[in-house]
Amino acid sequence: MHDEDAYVMVLPDREAAEAVADELGDRHPDLPEPELHREALAGEDDAEDAQWLVVLPPPLPDALSRAALSALAAEHDGWLE
Repeated sequence: MHDEDAYVMVLPDREAAEAVADELGDRHPDLPEPELHREALAGEDDAEDAQWLVVLPPPLPDALSRAALSALAAEHDGWLE
């Protein structure tokens, strides 16, 4: 689904993933457009039990760090893998 070297932010729902992607685009217009993916939790069949991934290919722009990505994900109840 995503490149092993990519930066993957895990968010609780589509709304949060879209908000993060929009915010990244607004703050870093030189950043390639993030990919959004829905990922069901292991062993879950219900669509409600899905996480959303925001995937960014490397390299990150100089103005964007892993710590900044982690903080942004946390603001939306998510995390950086």
